Amino acid sequence: MRGETKELNDMTRQSADGSFIRLPEGFTHFELGGDESGEPVVLVHGFSVPYFIFDPTFEFLNKSGFFVLRYDLFGRGLSDRPDTRYNIDLFVKQLHDLLDVLRFTRPVNLIGLSMGGPITATFTARHPERVKSLTLIDPAGARPIALTPLARVLKLPFIAEIILGLVGGEPLVESNARDFFDPKLVERFKSQYRVQMQYKGFLRAILSSIRNGMLNSFIDTYRQVGKMDKPVLLFWGRNDETVPFGHSHDLQAVMPNVEFHVIENCGHIPHYEKPDVVNPILLEFLK
Repeated sequence: MRGETKELNDMTRQSADGSFIRLPEGFTHFELGGDESGEPVVLVHGFSVPYFIFDPTFEFLNKSGFFVLRYDLFGRGLSDRPDTRYNIDLFVKQLHDLLDVLRFTRPVNLIGLSMGGPITATFTARHPERVKSLTLIDPAGARPIALTPLARVLKLPFIAEIILGLVGGEPLVESNARDFFDPKLVERFKSQYRVQMQYKGFLRAILSSIRNGMLNSFIDTYRQVGKMDKPVLLFWGRNDETVPFGHSHDLQAVMPNVEFHVIENCGHIPHYEKPDVVNPILLEFLK
């Protein structure tokens, strides 16, 4: 793919921030912070933006006495890009294996952003004994995501590979910039996002995720979680153009006990754009 010139290997990992750990499908890039004796919180990012999207949340929870884990999903950030199907089973297994290898023995508080919503909800449904609470931030999966013209093209075998081989991943950068309501944050986001695009396998993983159902509906999974005796917190940016605000009504219908907060004048990533609004609510919930 155009622009993918580097390999993820021992040399590149040694010069990178964060930590790496080998799981059965490959190395996962992660960061731990906060008080090891504090309540464990795990941050799961979305479709293509790696763990830097949780910078404000990670810093806040560290300072608030929690033990916090954030990591890059396979195919994103500096985690490996295994040659496999990027489906819900892969991502749930990655989270399960990561908690095992890092010896998280207590039930964790999961926070899932966008595509991280289906991942954390599915993990909760499959491993309820390992989850204390679930926080969803503008989660995907209430309904199938309406595909942009770019995403519709990316579903086409061979054609997508030809196009991305010619133009690279820059259209993804511009597409993800729509997540923001405040344009002042966009340029910094773009520069951070482009780092992962240098490493071979990124675009292949994105294509596989689209083709293997990660933008489909997971409403039955959310319904299953809604029947459990677990606290669920839901945030939604009023002006979200990526996962429209109307999808929130579907989730409230299948999770009737959810604690729901609308973040005004905000797009797809309210925890990033409005941390002063989101963080106090999150802190009260986790406590």
